[in-house]
Amino acid sequence: MLALHPGEAELRVRLTWLSIFRTIATSLLLAVFALRLLASSGTRDLSREDSLVFLGIGLVYVLTLIYGLWLRKGRVGRTAAVVQVAGDILIASGLVSVTGGGDSPVSFTYSLAVIAASILLSQRGAFVTAAACSGAYGAIVGQHLLELGNHAPTAMVVRLGFTFASNVLAYFLIAALAGYLSRQLLATGGRLSASQADLKRLATLHEQILDSTPSGLLTCEADGSITFINRAALSILGMEGTAVQSRLVQELLPGLPEMERVPRSELKVDTPRGHRILGLTLAPLEGTGRAARLIVFQDLTALRRAEDELRRADRLAALGTLAAQLAHEIRNPLAAMRGSAQMLAQDGAGDPGSQRLTNILLRESDRLSRLVEEFLRFARPPKPQLRPVGLELLVRQLMEMLQVDPLSRGVELDLDLQPVAAAVDPDQVRQVLLNLLRNAFEAVDSKGKVRLSLSAEGNMARLSVWDSAGSIPESNLGRIFEPFFTTRSGGTGLGLATAYSIVRAHEGRMQVTSSPEAGTEFVVELPLAVASEEVQGARASGG
Repeated sequence: MLALHPGEAELRVRLTWLSIFRTIATSLLLAVFALRLLASSGTRDLSREDSLVFLGIGLVYVLTLIYGLWLRKGRVGRTAAVVQVAGDILIASGLVSVTGGGDSPVSFTYSLAVIAASILLSQRGAFVTAAACSGAYGAIVGQHLLELGNHAPTAMVVRLGFTFASNVLAYFLIAALAGYLSRQLLATGGRLSASQADLKRLATLHEQILDSTPSGLLTCEADGSITFINRAALSILGMEGTAVQSRLVQELLPGLPEMERVPRSELKVDTPRGHRILGLTLAPLEGTGRAARLIVFQDLTALRRAEDELRRADRLAALGTLAAQLAHEIRNPLAAMRGSAQMLAQDGAGDPGSQRLTNILLRESDRLSRLVEEFLRFARPPKPQLRPVGLELLVRQLMEMLQVDPLSRGVELDLDLQPVAAAVDPDQVRQVLLNLLRNAFEAVDSKGKVRLSLSAEGNMARLSVWDSAGSIPESNLGRIFEPFFTTRSGGTGLGLATAYSIVRAHEGRMQVTSSPEAGTEFVVELPLAVASEEVQGARASGG
């Protein structure tokens, strides 16, 4: 089909509806004549006039079919409208001629042609069509009078003249009224089209605003059925649009019903992307006539994690200062005590009881000395000596050393290492990994799996130590990097705290997740070598 201009498309629609209307009107006319013939079938045969009427109705159907094919395949213009109106006038004239001429009961069919012209050809075309219909009807009436000749009764002549005048007046009045209504319809249609265009633009703008909003937006009915969810909400919940169409809001946000009376609250949810902390705001939707609600939420997981890390860093700094002071105060008396114990051991070398007691003093003083050294390493960790290091090689060397560790016996170890270079202190990173791996070996207790993976994500190297035990309770996850916190008998609680301090000193991040189903995973992120060198160069150039 040919491409149409907006005016041609509108004219095509009008012509199509006019053809449909013509078909319906012709069918009704056919039904009327058929009923008339059925009512009089017992008294007379089919007359010549009746045959012509049915022939004319058949011609109308044929012409309508031709018009339809023209509209379907041809270009629509004013010519098509003129042809249709002219055809209607000819059809009306034929029907009037064969159904009584001036006394025809179907002289109203001219009015249909006038109405069609007002729709297709504006008011001016309607008046021209009314004049054409008047001329055609006048010719038929005149022909009728000529056939009657001089013997026509005066009353009949007057009646035909009155009928002609009244029909002509009706044609022009219909042209005026139909033309006015057509103009109003066109103006209303134009305003409606403009309003629809404005509404479409507003709807598009509304949709773009909702999709570009970083907060999650969700609306639901009183029964929890979801009526709208924006792109940010799907991203936060880690879902696809089709996955929420048949779900209830209680399934996506468990625990939401308990927050009905709290306008602002936080909710912890499990999503395909992991555990999330959401900040929610609930509000009723006014003016909908239903108990609908609007739920606005943001992903606060990263913010809460940063707050926890900041609080942990503050606690570590305070505890580190305290530990340094205590270690300093303990070291000197401890050295004196050990020296005294050594002298006692020399003086009482021949007394087994004294020797046993001095050995206990020496052993415990050595243990306290090592503990003090750990305190000092935690309180004043040495500044990392950064240099580009191939982490893959460092990890493989460390694993060779751990193969002879008794804790690793029977443990199924899986390595997934990619070649990654980072700017780190190799000794300190080795200390971090050693602590994490030994903790993992001890957790699985020669009955599980440990996986160590190394990859690059963005500008960070990602080291992951996973074990299948998943034995850290959720209540302890927030305290696991705190100094002196331990759940293992004989532990000092400084291993993970020291590892966390080392990672922080490298401007990295360290996180942990644990559950019996998913296992325990420690993730260490360290700046890549290129990124770290660029940062150091920028700092050096900045003074």
